[in-house]
Amino acid sequence: MVQSQLRDRGIRDPRVLAAMERVPREHFISPEFRDHAYEDAPLPIGEGQTISQPYMVALMLDALRLQPHHTVLEIGTGSGYQTAILAELVARVFSIERHAALARCARQVLTQLGYVNVVQLLGDGTQGLPATAPYDAIVVSAAAPDLPRPLFEQLRDGGRMVLPVGPPGDQDLQLVEQSAGQPIVTTLVGCRFVPLIGQKAYESED
Repeated sequence: MVQSQLRDRGIRDPRVLAAMERVPREHFISPEFRDHAYEDAPLPIGEGQTISQPYMVALMLDALRLQPHHTVLEIGTGSGYQTAILAELVARVFSIERHAALARCARQVLTQLGYVNVVQLLGDGTQGLPATAPYDAIVVSAAAPDLPRPLFEQLRDGGRMVLPVGPPGDQDLQLVEQSAGQPIVTTLVGCRFVPLIGQKAYESED
């Protein structure tokens, strides 16, 4: 997976590549899909959500330029797979999930694998987590109609956020850099994510 799906497609951060070699993706996938754990495709995880394809996870984390001392906010814990990779890369991860069942399953797997630098919360991720801001990086694993302002305001000056932006089925993966209170936006690639639901994004999945 790491060689053919990541290195050969331009992922260069050696720490991201090493973390994705270490984290067992099959642990975050239900038994009926484990034979497909290392295919470059999203897979269902319940509650109408998916685990992103490995390349997309790597692309998002590569763009953030993560460092060992960083504190990261993750919006959308999902299965916990990306959370685990973040935990390998940075000092502390705060992860918000709105589905209680997914949050519970992710917490069990992360605990079993021994990750102790993750704080997981249940709630509306579009509001972020101001109590522990600012963050060095924010990663959003669902598509917003536009840049959620509360999340941007929780970035440290010089911090970076990566998120899909756009309507269902037609989104751009954007890198947003915080520079003296202003967003500098770079479009990375076209993508397709489930919608980001919350007060500062979509009201429902319909």
